[in-house]
Amino acid sequence: MNVTVRFFASYADSLGRSTMDLVLPDGATVLDLRASIAALPDALRLPPNPLIAINHAYAAPTALIAGGDEIAVIPPVAGG
Repeated sequence: MNVTVRFFASYADSLGRSTMDLVLPDGATVLDLRASIAALPDALRLPPNPLIAINHAYAAPTALIAGGDEIAVIPPVAGG
């Protein structure tokens, strides 16, 4: 299945792009998506444990991804 992935902040900077299309197997979860992102070139420079949103809603690691979903990858943030 094809999904559109949008990268924000340090993810977009490290990968040199803000969007990309990924092909995932049917029945893929957020954990599978994270593994696909970790396999990308320059993945070593990416912050660990991003927040993932599916179609504008934060998703649990076990959430299923459907074809055509828009995925947002947001690095962890800290504030004071």
